[in-house]
Amino acid sequence: MAMPATTDIVTDQPWFSVRRVEPGIFIIEEPWQKELVKSYLVEGSARAVLIDTGCGVGDLRRLVAGLTSLPVTVVNSHAHWDHIGSNRQFDEILIHPAEAAELVKGVPNSTLRPAFQPDQLTGPLPAGFDPDTVSFPPTPATGLVNDGDVLDLGERTLEILHTPGHSPGGICLLDAANRMLFSTDVAYAGYLYVDTPDDLPVYAASLDRLAGLVPQVDVVFPSHDSSPIGPDWLPRLRDGVQAVMAGREPDRREGDFGQFDFDGFGVYLWGMPEAGRSSNS
Repeated sequence: MAMPATTDIVTDQPWFSVRRVEPGIFIIEEPWQKELVKSYLVEGSARAVLIDTGCGVGDLRRLVAGLTSLPVTVVNSHAHWDHIGSNRQFDEILIHPAEAAELVKGVPNSTLRPAFQPDQLTGPLPAGFDPDTVSFPPTPATGLVNDGDVLDLGERTLEILHTPGHSPGGICLLDAANRMLFSTDVAYAGYLYVDTPDDLPVYAASLDRLAGLVPQVDVVFPSHDSSPIGPDWLPRLRDGVQAVMAGREPDRREGDFGQFDFDGFGVYLWGMPEAGRSSNS
């Protein structure tokens, strides 16, 4: 299946790489941090949604204002640091209630500093950004989104899908009319992060739900690694997590961490029992 053509948008902030996908979709990537995190600006005729605010580097609000004149609402797909970094620059922030409390905590320098060390970067940080002092202030949500909620942007709607597993309040967003899925950190062509073995069945159920959308979706926009990708990735990712859940041996193991390699993607799992012992022993 052919992926939609994208157009590069020139920006005066080299930390960001911006591509436009017709109609009304902008991929905002941070290519100089190894996570290759992506935020998405999605326009309707009346307003726009910004899915996540990235790593907190640069002036994301100014960048977004140069892309759209519409009022912008931030929808955090979840509360991990690399998706809420520039929340402080925006006035309206929505998140699933399972992670709303995380936004109130902020993010300390001890969490952020390792992510901006030279081994995690592929290009320079902007002037004035200091990894040794950076922290994110609390950014309480101004509203909540739940499974099945529909955001009406004017001539475009986005349906909220609660898809936990990577995180308790993780969501995806479905643009059914345009056959697009924003799969966030739930599904992408890379290593999926799973915090504990107890999260595996939850994650597998979420991926099974997304896999069921394959007949309705032509293109998938994830928050990491390549974007866009085809919907054929969704059942592949589900099958991989199910294989780990069924007891597949890791390809690499260090302590309670296991790395499981599949064709073009993988699973990182923490909290594994000691080798030779089951989780119930």
